[in-house]
Amino acid sequence: MNKMQEKINLIFSDCEVCEVVSQALAEDPEQILKMLLVSSLRGRGGAGFPTSLKWKFARQAPGDRKFVIVNADEGEPGTFKDREILEKVPYKVFAGMAICAHTIGAREGFIYLRGEYNYMRKTLEEQIQDFHNKIAGKLDFVIKIVSGAGAYVCGEETALIESMEGKRGEPRNKPPYPVTAGYLGCPTVVNNVETLVYVTMIMKMGPQHFASLGTQHSRGAKVFSISGDTPIPGIYELELGMSLAEFVELFGDGDTKAVQVGGAGGFCVPRKKFTETIIGFEGVPTGGSMMLFNSTRSMYNVLHNYLDFFCEESCGQCTPCRVGCQQLRKGIEEVKNHSLKPVHLDVLKKMTDTMRYASKCGLGQSVPNSFNSIIDNFREEIIF
Repeated sequence: MNKMQEKINLIFSDCEVCEVVSQALAEDPEQILKMLLVSSLRGRGGAGFPTSLKWKFARQAPGDRKFVIVNADEGEPGTFKDREILEKVPYKVFAGMAICAHTIGAREGFIYLRGEYNYMRKTLEEQIQDFHNKIAGKLDFVIKIVSGAGAYVCGEETALIESMEGKRGEPRNKPPYPVTAGYLGCPTVVNNVETLVYVTMIMKMGPQHFASLGTQHSRGAKVFSISGDTPIPGIYELELGMSLAEFVELFGDGDTKAVQVGGAGGFCVPRKKFTETIIGFEGVPTGGSMMLFNSTRSMYNVLHNYLDFFCEESCGQCTPCRVGCQQLRKGIEEVKNHSLKPVHLDVLKKMTDTMRYASKCGLGQSVPNSFNSIIDNFREEIIF
């Protein structure tokens, strides 16, 4: 078995979280930042920002009131890993929040829970109370849950914060960034569910163990939501640095023609590029969604479904995203029914440059990823 295909079990492994929290609280916050730096942990929500740097900025930011927020607004199509983590190992998430609070000097934390996951809320609140009881006297830190209302754009950290403040979920202008002016204008760390679990495991196992996994630019492991044309869909933890060829060998159905890496806002990689494509920050980064398509799938239908999703979920605040999504969908429809010539696809691709550079948040900026990769690699399926 290839090294990259060996079973990884960090996220769902056994862990005495209270013991880990106690050990972390005994450490100087600067030492915790150093451990995160050595581990090379990067955010697991998709953007991949270094966790040590985000926490350092929040720690250095002036202010007596600071916050820790868990982004559990898992709305990317094909992604369901955070739900599994919250159901199976919630105490590791709470522990990661407590460690972050100790490091940056926060006393309040929130879990921003996807609206569709509201069925978990009562159980999570009971587990949070149990966690509070276990760390009582060790750390002055309280965790609360805030439920989202189903808007995809609230997965973006500043839109999430706007929603928490009772406003319409729309992205803010940046800078300032949340680490200096976030929730209620206070320094705020917003981390993905998975990121905080890895923080807990790094505190338990040591940063060197985590850093020994993966590649130079993509240390550690990652939890993937695997769906589509695969005989074994589900949640899997894999070492970063695996090629798509290795991935398809493990999860494909023998007829995989494309893999959508990173959900609707990610990249669609064709079979001819499987070997050269690395799953990691130096290749194709992903928040966790991996969708496999075999030869029975129409890539026109796949792209059209993505554009339907983006048209529905765009908050409408900025013109490049609001109008761009509509024009891309209309454009491929008219090319498909021959109202426009195939060369119009190149005009649409140029339009995506405006979306990428002028959209206010990651929604509009990421639409070109799937659009251009499908047009470039499956052009004939869009035209005919």
